[in-house]
Amino acid sequence: MLSTVACVLGCVGAIALLQYPQLQRLKAGGQDLPIEVIRRDLAADQVQLDFLENTPSFGFRNLVANWAFLQFLQYFGDVEVRERTDYRLSPEYFEVIVEKDPYFFVSYIFLTNSVSLYAGMPDRAVELIEEGLTHMTPTIPLESPHVWRQKGIEELLFLGDAGASQASFSTAAEWAAVSNLPNRERLAENSQQTADFLEQNPDSKNAQFTSWATVLRTAPDDLTRQLAFEAIVDLGGQVLENPDGSFQLVAPPED
Repeated sequence: MLSTVACVLGCVGAIALLQYPQLQRLKAGGQDLPIEVIRRDLAADQVQLDFLENTPSFGFRNLVANWAFLQFLQYFGDVEVRERTDYRLSPEYFEVIVEKDPYFFVSYIFLTNSVSLYAGMPDRAVELIEEGLTHMTPTIPLESPHVWRQKGIEELLFLGDAGASQASFSTAAEWAAVSNLPNRERLAENSQQTADFLEQNPDSKNAQFTSWATVLRTAPDDLTRQLAFEAIVDLGGQVLENPDGSFQLVAPPED
């Protein structure tokens, strides 16, 4: 037991050491750093991800996944550096998290947006969602029907695969109906409705509107919200802002 704890503490220490360049970068500010320094720090990020993926977790898999998610938030939020480089490490973070804790629902919302919209790899995002789903059931984790919906959104909006999206939303409806979610009946109905739209019309504006509405409501950053807003307007929908700062969505005309 002591040897296991010592090994875990050693791993944590090694990870903290790998984080030191990032801390220095944040202090300096992304716009002021030479590009060579940024590239060296990105190489250190890659080493850290390899370390997290390949090092035994000794029963602390959730802890490793949480750590990777926190590091991703730091990576994603370093906008100045990302503007000077790219988001190509996003799928690497997603891979570590799915491998260590496939039930980590929040990560699917954050990471799929980053991998598809920012890194431009929606096919990889779908692959990682599929890997996570192999570990899930309709009741474990509680939000598993939402993961199927997320897969359907990726397939419809970013891969243009209406057939795959229809199957994903249909499965989301089936899982929601037998889940323990408090809103399971409404979620099942909405998911099946989207699947039906796609079955009847693969180019359904209503299905795309519903998917972009989900992106808008769950977007973790302003740029994703703006992209979703513009897509809804392009489809003929409306986004009406209420006095309290919330918004109301109006669907486009019937297909």
